[in-house]
Amino acid sequence: MISKRRDDKGRVLQQGEWQEPSGRYRYKYTDSLGKRKILYSWRLTESDKMPEGRRADASLREKERKVQSLQMQGITGSKLTVIELVERYLSLKTGVKHNTLANYNFVVNVLKKEEFSHKKVDDVKLSDAKIFLIKLQRDGRGYSSIHSIRGVLRPAFQMAVDDDLILKNPFGFELGTILVNDSQKREAVSLEDEARFLEFVKNDPHYNRYYDAFYILFKTGLRISEFCGLTVRDLDFKNEVIRIDHQLQRTRDMKYEIVSTKTTSGTRLLPMEEDVKDAFLRILKNRKKTKKEPTVDGYGGFLFLDKNGNPMVALHWEKYMQHAREKYNKEHLLQLPLITPHICRHSYCTNMANSGMNPKTLQYLMGHSDVSVTLNIYTHTGYDDAKKELARLKEAKKELDKNRFVTQKHAQITHESLIS
Repeated sequence: MISKRRDDKGRVLQQGEWQEPSGRYRYKYTDSLGKRKILYSWRLTESDKMPEGRRADASLREKERKVQSLQMQGITGSKLTVIELVERYLSLKTGVKHNTLANYNFVVNVLKKEEFSHKKVDDVKLSDAKIFLIKLQRDGRGYSSIHSIRGVLRPAFQMAVDDDLILKNPFGFELGTILVNDSQKREAVSLEDEARFLEFVKNDPHYNRYYDAFYILFKTGLRISEFCGLTVRDLDFKNEVIRIDHQLQRTRDMKYEIVSTKTTSGTRLLPMEEDVKDAFLRILKNRKKTKKEPTVDGYGGFLFLDKNGNPMVALHWEKYMQHAREKYNKEHLLQLPLITPHICRHSYCTNMANSGMNPKTLQYLMGHSDVSVTLNIYTHTGYDDAKKELARLKEAKKELDKNRFVTQKHAQITHESLIS
C-alpha cells in the first residue's frame, strides 16, 4: 500500500501539492498552453494562520481553486501581451487632463521599444518585473521616468488580477527596494536666500516688474497653474480671500484650457495676508491694458498677459525666475540656489512647518489630499532646524516652569493671608 504524503500537521497533501522543508507549500500544474507553472503559499487552507513576519496572501488551496476555475472557463492571460494589457488599461482612462495624457503616451512609446512589452502577461514573474525596471535605469532612464512607467504597469497588471487573468500582480513591490533614486531632490530655499532674491528683483530695473508675482508665489504656496489661472473675480479684497477653484494650462499644441484643481482638496479659500493683498493691488494697478480681454473656457480677467495679449502660463514664470536668478549670480559672489515657481511652493510649506503650524492647517493651505504629502514630500528639515526646535522647546519649558512657580507662590501667599 502506497503511503499518502502529509504536511507537518499530518494533513494529506493532494496531487501536485508539496511542503518544502521551510514550511512553505507549493502546487505544480500545467496551464492550458501546456506550460508547467508553480503556485506558492505559506498556508495550505484558509483556516491556517499566516507565519509571523510573512506578508498576507491567499492559501494554496484558494489559489488552486482559482486556477482550476480559470481553466474550466478557458480564460488565460497568455492571450495578452504586456503592451496590449497597458493599452486596454489606458483605454478605460477617460476625461484625463492633457498633462496626464502626455505622460501615458510617453509610457506607451517607451514600452513599445522594449522586448519586455511583447511578453505574455501570465509569463511575467516578480523577478521579470524587477529585472525590467533595473534594465531601464541601466539604460539611462531617470528614476522619475521609471516611476511613471511603473505607475502605469502596476495598475494595468492589477486590472489583470481583478479580471482573473493572472493570480498575482508582479509589480506590487516598492520601487525604492530595487532602484537607486538618482533624481534631483527639490530643496526649499532658505529664508535668507528668499529675502536676497526678492530684494534683488525689487531693485532690478528689468525684473522689478515681476516682483509682486514672485512675492505672492513665495508667500502663498500656490501651484503655478493655480496662480496663472487667477482672475480679477478670484480676489475678494473686502473679505481678504483668494479663491482657488481652477488652473490655467497650455497644451503642447499651444491650446489654452481651464482645468480643475489637481485634487478636490485643491479647491480652497486662502486668507489674503496684508502684504499679499498689497502685492495684488499693485498688480491690478499695473495690469496691461488691452482692447479685447482674452477668455479661456469662459474665464476672463487674467492678472498677467504676454506680449501677444494671451494669459501668461507656467513656462513664462519659470523662465523669468531662471533669468533673474542667473543675473543675480553673475553679479554676486554668494550664489543663489535653484529657484522655480514649484520651489517657491516647497519653501512656503517648509517655512510654515518649521514655524510650528498645525499640519492639518498646512495641508489645507497647500491643497493636499493627504497630510502625508505635506509632511513627507514638501518639508525639508535638517540639523539647523532640529537645533532651533530643541532650543525653542527648551525656552518654552523654562517659561512654563516660571509660570508654574509664580502660580504656586501666589497660591501660597493667598493661603497664608487667609490663615492670618
